[in-house]
Amino acid sequence: MKVLVLGSGGREHAILWALGKTSPSVGRLYCVPGNAGIAEVAECRSISLNDISSLTRFVRDEGIALTIVGPEAPLASGIVDDFERSGLAIVGPLRAAARLESSKVFAKDFMARHGIPTADYRVVHSSAEAEKILRSGIFGSPDSRTVVKADGLAAGKGVIVADTRAEAEKAASLLMSGKLIGHEAAKQLLLEQALQGTEASVLLFADGKDYALMPSARDHKRIGEGDTGPNTGGMGSITDGSVINPPILNRVVHEIVEPTLEGARAEGFPFRGVLFLGLMLTADGPKLLEYNVRLGDPEAQAILVRLKTSLIDIANAIHAGRLGTIKVEWTDESSACVILASKGYPGEYKLGVPIEGLDHVGENDHLRVFHAGTSRLERGNFLTAGGRVLGVTANDQTLEKALDRCYGAIEKIGWEGMQYRRDIGKFGGKF
Repeated sequence: MKVLVLGSGGREHAILWALGKTSPSVGRLYCVPGNAGIAEVAECRSISLNDISSLTRFVRDEGIALTIVGPEAPLASGIVDDFERSGLAIVGPLRAAARLESSKVFAKDFMARHGIPTADYRVVHSSAEAEKILRSGIFGSPDSRTVVKADGLAAGKGVIVADTRAEAEKAASLLMSGKLIGHEAAKQLLLEQALQGTEASVLLFADGKDYALMPSARDHKRIGEGDTGPNTGGMGSITDGSVINPPILNRVVHEIVEPTLEGARAEGFPFRGVLFLGLMLTADGPKLLEYNVRLGDPEAQAILVRLKTSLIDIANAIHAGRLGTIKVEWTDESSACVILASKGYPGEYKLGVPIEGLDHVGENDHLRVFHAGTSRLERGNFLTAGGRVLGVTANDQTLEKALDRCYGAIEKIGWEGMQYRRDIGKFGGKF
């Protein structure tokens, strides 16, 4: 069986690695467009993810049995709809369901319609309107924290947590200007009450009827230690029993997971694929911050190293609508992923910097290095090719041991300007 994974980052490297590890019956693996690290486990092809005709022709010509979509942008543009119209098997939500991520306004209104606990919010269409609402006192005093979000996809850069009203006004103006993320994603903004608590993530497989939970995870979004500095696409993640305790997880399932899936069915877009719930665990219980409609990055790395069930069996079951017939199992461990990033990220950064030490890491069943942004010279040297470059990932009986494995491996890797957080899993992600 030939399988194609779409995407080019650490998430896609982890998906392909998991396919190879958990599904020995899988035949040839392909990735479009991939990266230098992915090329070691799959055949990469340089095709634009926006070029649907070339992608469908490639799938037909190569006899690929199933395609798995990694990133959000192709899902938002309707690649699953296009493939299914062409009679090709693909795993991911339809465009209508992908609106849960591609439009934060749609997602918040969906939450409101279905009684899903979330923060109070307002939608604005200009910086002047944002200023008026912020000064009305709806979100508290001038010293209150407010979250300002661009409506559209922004690669993790469209959310600004403002500590004061003045900062929120500045953030709204910056996003609306289009200088930070472009005008299209910021045609309208969400202003949200800043919730107090600890962040966590719950991810699940779903086939439109049934679902299977993944291990609860915690992401570390900010660039600096102690959760300081600007947001990034993610500087690390963990899975551990301490992330969400069983009583709270039970509330997440009954108050958020099931109402979301029921609401999607009721509105005519049964959810199929991977659903990601970004949560704030508050004193009043879990509240939903956002949806993603695919595996998170770097959550995917930390989660998939714990998967026991064949990933291709899960993917086929999602596509066929029979997820309820298989048992999805995970190892009874903890895991961690620490991202190594380029100097300057999440701002401007230099490409093509030689990476040293990868051949000394000694990857094994408990330690993997997933490539997020790398290229390669003909003589074999890896180079940086992105802001987030590598995801050093480990699993072990305790979170402390998994982190020790990650940081021990990181000591062997280096390049000019390499940056990473040294407090992944140790700082609680509290707001």
